Amino acid sequence: MSSDITISHRAVARVLSGHPWIYRSDIEPPENLDGGAVVRVVDRKKRFLGQALYSSSSQIALRLLTREERPFDRLFLAQRISQAADYRAQVAGGAQAYRLVSAEGDGLPSLIIDRYGEYFVIQTLSQGMERLAPDVVDILKENFAPRAIVERNDVAVRALEGLPERKGVLAGQDVAEVLIEENGVQFAFDLLQGQKTGGFLDQRENRAAACQYARGYALDCFCYTGGFALTLASRCDAVVGVDSSAEALARAQHNQRLNGLANVEWREANCFDFLKAADHDGRRFDTVILDPPAFAHHKSSRESALRAYKELNLRALKMLARGGFLITCSCSFHVSEADFLQVIAEASIDAHRTVSVIERRAQSRDHPILLTVPETHYLKCLILRVM
Repeated sequence: MSSDITISHRAVARVLSGHPWIYRSDIEPPENLDGGAVVRVVDRKKRFLGQALYSSSSQIALRLLTREERPFDRLFLAQRISQAADYRAQVAGGAQAYRLVSAEGDGLPSLIIDRYGEYFVIQTLSQGMERLAPDVVDILKENFAPRAIVERNDVAVRALEGLPERKGVLAGQDVAEVLIEENGVQFAFDLLQGQKTGGFLDQRENRAAACQYARGYALDCFCYTGGFALTLASRCDAVVGVDSSAEALARAQHNQRLNGLANVEWREANCFDFLKAADHDGRRFDTVILDPPAFAHHKSSRESALRAYKELNLRALKMLARGGFLITCSCSFHVSEADFLQVIAEASIDAHRTVSVIERRAQSRDHPILLTVPETHYLKCLILRVM
């Protein structure tokens, strides 16, 4: 029998508005309840509101699983994963690598499952999902017969749940290197050592979109292992990929060799410094990609993030040839699309360039955006043309 947790009027309103998070300040603290339990959520009149994962550590004390009053058991979990897989068959049917389960976006808060061909990578980012992890692994084994299931729980956010960082193979064979074709380009992914779960799958559709516009001499800043640079190479005369990580660039060079591309060069440098020097030297590009890491991890860093985005885009706009394209991204949730557009508008004025918006994009469709959960809309990607 699940325990009941009573929530405040404010939290009731939040649940009814469609948001799945309930904060610790809005619950009546339960007695003798282990972190990770599935609990019944009720209001002060004991009316049922839903079932949630309880955390004894995080400020997000409850993560709503369902508004239904039915057992949240292995069958329920399997149904949710199956529903997520059916949706990916619609929106990512031709992709070899994609996000199979996207946490709140698939009604499985704090669970991430990425698929790389016959290999799966999971993250369990709360006490509740940590407890359910063995069932998740069994469900994946039964339904997909993977070669291996890897956990990438080496992320700092787990500390908020009182969970240790950890990574390794949970089932199947050891994983050295996984080869995946994306948008006609071969990439080698190191599922145990790469950032996130191996690749930035949320940019898959944006990389394909960028190919429609890329031409001439291209620059890819924050190129990591070459996702944009190598995807655009077949459409451009030459591409320069810049990143501060020698390890990432070594992987990019490896991916370049896999595809036999001779028109891409790599530069190890701080991208701000590279852009400043390139601008000073009068270099010009026909296509520029800006895909930096999140500059605003917290609301308090929003203003400094806006300044950083403005500087990057200002320098890129100044270096673009007339008719050139800027594909610019922000993965900072605390910087809204409106903020991002405003910053680029200011940068265009300072650069004395007229800019038109060709496309306003978000993360790939296998990373669903819930209308009532703004946190699920984190990635902004703008395709701009300098007139």
